[in-house]
Amino acid sequence: MSPTVFRVKNYRFYFLSNEEDRVHIHVECESGEAKFWLEPIIIRADSIGLNKKKLTEIEKIVEDRRDEIINAWKKHFGKR
Repeated sequence: MSPTVFRVKNYRFYFLSNEEDRVHIHVECESGEAKFWLEPIIIRADSIGLNKKKLTEIEKIVEDRRDEIINAWKKHFGKR
């Protein structure tokens, strides 16, 4: 199961259920995908097929909506 947290432009931000406990978000679009850790700081964990411009744009969205993502994580996964 991979619930969508939100969409911005052509990016889908989502969680993968039953993955790992550390708070993170996955992002996909037509040209690739990425994963960002949110705690203790925002950092890109991995990416495939995305150029620097798209990665910078995605990271800015993650930064701007960090609290929303963390709240959605807690709601979806509860206290693991």
